[in-house]
Amino acid sequence: MEARDRGAIFDLDGTLIDTYQAHHAAWHSACAAHGIDLTPEMFAWSFGRTNPSIIRRFWADAGRPDPTDEEIDAVAEEKETDFRTELARDFPAMPGVPELLRELRNGGFRIAIGTSAPRGNLELAVGLLGIEHLVDASVCGGEVTHGKPDPEVFVLAAGRIGVPTSRCVVVEDAGAGIDAARAGGMAAVGIVSTGRTHAELDHADLVVDRFDSLGVDDFLRLLKRS
Repeated sequence: MEARDRGAIFDLDGTLIDTYQAHHAAWHSACAAHGIDLTPEMFAWSFGRTNPSIIRRFWADAGRPDPTDEEIDAVAEEKETDFRTELARDFPAMPGVPELLRELRNGGFRIAIGTSAPRGNLELAVGLLGIEHLVDASVCGGEVTHGKPDPEVFVLAAGRIGVPTSRCVVVEDAGAGIDAARAGGMAAVGIVSTGRTHAELDHADLVVDRFDSLGVDDFLRLLKRS
């Protein structure tokens, strides 16, 4: 297998960074500002999905009229501003991220990030992780029409690194992300981060608790199996 035929695509939130608490606080504040009570079920559903779909669902669950595009943009900006402020104040990096990405690149993998997050969140996180030189391409929520579990974000990421989807391994923390990877014909690794359980990710090809338990050989085995 040539180097250009190996791809590793990483989700961002809950995968490269453990943003559970920061996202919860930001969504809670954004909802409260509009008189909406954010329930645990609503928050759990939101993982891996784009802001417009999240906001429409939150408003519907609260019995509110469907928000306009302008209202959605305003709420999303409120939420993401709070989120980035929290992220910069207390950055929750997942242990072992730079080391794993470096090992994968040395093993001939091209690396992409496929996330439902806005571009500003991604750039802040990549800079704080210090992995700019290790990431070949990225796709953000504003660049896709359909959020996870639709495979669009991962299929687009594979295209940007020039690797067939059948030669890509996706790393995800959310069930919807695992579904998206499988729908795109990709092998999937589930990582159990805050708010996740092994049971939620048991449809992945491999489930791990920490990045330091993963290595390039695991990715190669998944590609061979797929």
